[in-house]
Amino acid sequence: MRPVGVLCAIPQELAYLADNLTAATLSEAAGMRFHAGRLDGQPVVLARAGMGKVNAAIAATLLIERFGCRLVMFSGIAGGLDPALAIGDVVIADHVIQHDAGYTSEQGFTVYQAGYLPFFSAYEGLGHSADEALMARVRAVLADMALSPLSAGDPDRPPRLHFGRVLTGDQFVNSESLRRRLYEELGGLAVEMEGAAMAQACAAFGVPWLVIRALSDLAGNESHFDFRQFVDEVALSSALIVRRLLPVL
Repeated sequence: MRPVGVLCAIPQELAYLADNLTAATLSEAAGMRFHAGRLDGQPVVLARAGMGKVNAAIAATLLIERFGCRLVMFSGIAGGLDPALAIGDVVIADHVIQHDAGYTSEQGFTVYQAGYLPFFSAYEGLGHSADEALMARVRAVLADMALSPLSAGDPDRPPRLHFGRVLTGDQFVNSESLRRRLYEELGGLAVEMEGAAMAQACAAFGVPWLVIRALSDLAGNESHFDFRQFVDEVALSSALIVRRLLPVL
């Protein structure tokens, strides 16, 4: 069976998965490390790509072309945009958008499909949608999954699992006004730096994708403090979901 590719950006996102890999072999390409082996008996290739859209697209391409991955998933952290969400919640993307791709006019910035412009190469639509059959299996497998509470979380409000839109851009969002605008204008539940670029690369190859993001912060003025406090715990939540999903992918 061809492997599943699992892409991570930072060491905390990769650590738990790599520690549980068996029959592992390590290789390097484009300055990235790829760990091939078995996770709970399933063939996988783990990639630590580094942060940002270009790194994610390179890593996804290598997972597909060099390692023959039949599906690529991102496991990691994100900032929450929806005010109803809390640190520790997990968002699985059913749709992804690159929020920093588009054009600027006197009226300001307009988000547009990455790689297109309305006056040069018009495109109807925005972002990429996850495969519906794949998402149905994911929802079924995770229907009864309970997320572990955070050590410093609210004991009366355990972390929750959500499905919805995730936004991607080459910036760490540390601004309440930008957080509010991204949520109100684009309807994103969470914001991160890799998922939609990975999805764009996968779409080019006709390979399905998944983006799994645990919230380490709420993308506001205090997000850099929350990120440092919660990154390890929430990255583990995302990794545990990866392991639960692998048998049905």
